[in-house]
Amino acid sequence: MSWVLLRGLTREARHWGTLPERLAHTLETDKVVTLDLPGNGVFHAQRSPASAHRMVDFARHQLQSQGVPPPWQLLAMSLGGMVAADWAQRYPREVARLVLINTSMRPFSTLTERLRPASWPQLATLAARWQDAPWAERAIHRLTCQETALREADIAAWVHIRQTAPVSLANAGRQLAAAARFSCAPQAPPCPVLVLSSSADRLVDPRCSQRLAAAWQASHQVHPWAGHDLPHDDAGWVCGRIAHWLART
Repeated sequence: MSWVLLRGLTREARHWGTLPERLAHTLETDKVVTLDLPGNGVFHAQRSPASAHRMVDFARHQLQSQGVPPPWQLLAMSLGGMVAADWAQRYPREVARLVLINTSMRPFSTLTERLRPASWPQLATLAARWQDAPWAERAIHRLTCQETALREADIAAWVHIRQTAPVSLANAGRQLAAAARFSCAPQAPPCPVLVLSSSADRLVDPRCSQRLAAAWQASHQVHPWAGHDLPHDDAGWVCGRIAHWLART
């Protein structure tokens, strides 16, 4: 079975960094597929839908067109996690396993937990300066990352991504609206679920993951120091937690 990776708000496959290769190495598989949501990455020129439901349908069509057969194992973070959760609930026969990283969703969390109020002024400034790629990517790094040893290299890489596949401010707004509106069914999907979260997430309150895991009786692992972009901060930890979980399920 293939592992299918979905990133979050305004991010694309290249923002996974080394994680896809490290995951393939750790799990000893060559079946790791990274997908872009509409409005991001290779689909940056498309209009982002303002609903997670339509993003699911888009992602399913991508896999079908690429000849990647179900069932799939979904690894997704943030907005991608909402898409993956909806996917597993609406099409349970297609999803064999589900790994959710620093995501949030109604009915388990409130608005101010799903997007911490302390980040609102920063996000407003980010929107105002969206066309200033170096400034914007530095702001995103500051908001989402705790690991800063390679910060300048990260920002240079992210600026290049933005220059080669720019996400419009309008698409960013539609993706934010889709995230804000998303509400999943309260019952857990039938597949095994692993929830990973970061104790130092400055964007999404870690209690969102705690409540989701408790409601779904899912396995939950908490990273002690990482920020919202957990795969960036500690890809090795993510891969290790997944491998340990797989060995027990």
